[in-house]
Formats: sequence, structure tokens, C-alpha cells
Amino acid sequence: MSELTFVHLLRHGEVDNPSGELYGRQPGFHLTELGRDMAECVGEYFQGRDVRAVVSSPLERAQETAAPIAKVADLPILAEDRLIEAGNNFEGINVNRNRAILAHPKFWPWYVNPLRPSWGEPYTEIVDRMSTAVRRALDLAEGGEAVLVSHQLPIWTMRRFLERLPLAHDPRRRECSLCSLTTLTFVGRQLISVTYEEPAVALLGKARDVTPGTSSAAENTGN
Repeated sequence: MSELTFVHLLRHGEVDNPSGELYGRQPGFHLTELGRDMAECVGEYFQGRDVRAVVSSPLERAQETAAPIAKVADLPILAEDRLIEAGNNFEGINVNRNRAILAHPKFWPWYVNPLRPSWGEPYTEIVDRMSTAVRRALDLAEGGEAVLVSHQLPIWTMRRFLERLPLAHDPRRRECSLCSLTTLTFVGRQLISVTYEEPAVALLGKARDVTPGTSSAAENTGN
């Protein structure tokens, strides 16, 4: 029988985002001190595990989250563009402070097809690139564990695809908290389970998140 391989999709920790904007793919957004503590919790979670690859989105918040895991595993962080945050036309806008802004006529063309969605990167494209990143991880960590650090929407979209659920969804229903792990377990190349854990759950109640989903983090509306 083939060995088990575990591919962990790890969301980054709390981001230093005092404006409360949707930061998307913008550079320069780093972890807060609490976010770094969250990342350390995940590093401790993987202490002594058979981690054979640590792969990260190129964005700073993801790279900083990956660092404690790479340290305990004594591995380099491999950059992977396919793990980057989803593209979003609302990037740079604080939509949490005043949701009425979303009704402005200038945004109406973006709402033509919410199932795609027409305001950002299509869900199907997110699945394609995340699937490729997972397949690469299977090669890198066959018989062991790989940690892929990414972002909430790519991870949640991939999970819904694997669980055969519609890709279009309510963001408030996302089970993908800061520094959470969505773990894909494979026998050979066959997926046998999808599980979810929150190694930094003790810190979530102190955190702010632009899209908290189902977690106990507060919604970040800006200072």
C-alpha cells in the first residue's frame, strides 16, 4: 500500500492593516506581533513532524507565517506564485466600514456574474492554480508532509472544490481562520480526507481579520 502524504494548506496570521482595506495582492502588508505569535504556534505544532517541504505565496504575510515552520523543519521556504491571494477589483477599498459603498453605481458592472465572480479572479482559475501547487507538493513530500502557506479565498475555494460543493459562496461562511490548517491526506495520488484545525485558536479572540468567516476574530473595519 502507498504511504500517506499530507498537504497542509495554511492561512497566514493576522496582518498589520490599520486602514482595514482589502489588501489583496498589494505588497508591503506584514504580520502584526500577534500574527507572528500565531505563526510561532504553527511552528510548534509542526515540531518533530516529518515536514519535507515548506512552500509559500510570495506575499510578505505568507512568507513570514512560513518562517517558523521552515526553521523547525530546517528547510528553505520555496516561493510559489500559484499560492498567491485571489485577484479582486475591490483591492485597496475598506468595504467593512461602510457596506453601502458597494451599492455605488460605479461598481455595478462588477456584479454581472457573482457565480464567476465578475469582480475578481474566477473561482475555476483559483482551483486550477491551487491544484497545480498541491500536485507539486505531492512530488516534493511523497510519504511525508508539505506545508503550503496561502490565503483565505484560495484555500476555501480549493476545499469547496474537493468537497464537491458550489464554488460560489457567502464569505461569512468560510471556515478558514487566521493560521488555520486545511489538511489534505493522500494515499499515493488519491485524496482520502480533508480535515481542518486551528493551531492558533487561543489567539484568535484577540485578532482582527478583514474577512473573519466563522472564526472568533473580530472584523477589521479600520482604526
